[in-house]
Amino acid sequence: QVQLQESGGGSVQAGGSLRLSCVVSGYTYSAACMGWFRQAPGKEREGVATIYVDSGYSGIPVYIDSVKGRFTISQDGAKNTLYLQMKSLKPEDTAMYYCAIERRLCSTLWNGGSLAPFGNWGQGTQVTVSS
Repeated sequence: QVQLQESGGGSVQAGGSLRLSCVVSGYTYSAACMGWFRQAPGKEREGVATIYVDSGYSGIPVYIDSVKGRFTISQDGAKNTLYLQMKSLKPEDTAMYYCAIERRLCSTLWNGGSLAPFGNWGQGTQVTVSS
């Protein structure tokens, strides 16, 4: 059974930084698309960033326009951990952040700038940015 556990959320002022972590266990395949999603109150869950990994290889990250240049997704295969470094945070980044993993090429999950839901999710970590 695949399990994902996020951590690192918190409350920061606008312009601040946070680094989210997600430890993955129980995933037995070498290749995966790993991603971060977020859901703000009253809004639908949206994909934020993805990175494809395969036996130590990391593909080119993909981001939604609103976080480009501010967020960085990365992974540490030795630690089975996915990261999301967030800088220059804005109040509109306030949301519950979820990590996810899917046994597919990331390119098959993006459609017109939107990311399709993944099959495996964590419980989420809250990020609150105050102005």
